Amino acid sequence: MVDHSFADLSLAALYDRLNPWGPGDDFYLGFVRQAGDVLDVGCGTGQLLRRARAEGHTGRLTGLDPAAAMLVQARADRTDVEWVLGDTRVRSWDAEFDLAVMTGHAFQALVRDEEIRGCLRAVRQALRPGGRFVFEVRNPAARAWERWTPDRAREVVAADGTPVRVSHEVLDGGPRDGRVRFTETYDSDRWPAPRVSHSVLRFLDGDSLAGFLAEAGLTVVEQYGDWDGRPPAPTAPEIITVAVPTA
Repeated sequence: MVDHSFADLSLAALYDRLNPWGPGDDFYLGFVRQAGDVLDVGCGTGQLLRRARAEGHTGRLTGLDPAAAMLVQARADRTDVEWVLGDTRVRSWDAEFDLAVMTGHAFQALVRDEEIRGCLRAVRQALRPGGRFVFEVRNPAARAWERWTPDRAREVVAADGTPVRVSHEVLDGGPRDGRVRFTETYDSDRWPAPRVSHSVLRFLDGDSLAGFLAEAGLTVVEQYGDWDGRPPAPTAPEIITVAVPTA
């Protein structure tokens, strides 16, 4: 889940513990291995690019993220990756990458139509002819937000040994115009008070995604319903999309 509270340096240090490497990361890594130059939009702590470089990837690897605290974590581990602070509204590239990715449901943090259009135009501009854009959103029909409840809290242990509980609570009773508003609470018995952040995610169905992509000059060439490569389905958890610049 995209978590804007990770702009906090101390919470950013927890990100990889809360989001350990999984099937989705393996899926994206397969694309990165096949590409020369790669742009990771909303890279967070850069897990994907750090792993690719550690495996010996020799191309240009560029991670873009608006949260300085996340990039602190990325730079601490690898300095042989280009870590860029900002987003596609203020950073742009012209036909410099063979692959662009948005992992970890980062695309859903684009909540307004103009944000989606701007990001997709920037991605299209950044890709070379024949390049690919790979990203995922949660399938709104699977209603993932119904499982974001305080009773499903998770607990992780920080690097200093501090146990931290993380819980979510949906506001407004659920989606409104495809947008889900929720709180994220981080709490520990060793802290004087919990830390609470407010976030919004946009849920788009496959047809809406295809429309935005086409408008930006991108064509869907592959789509999956989960990380195992199964095809899209009405109740599949994900809408995983591979798009290319329109000929």
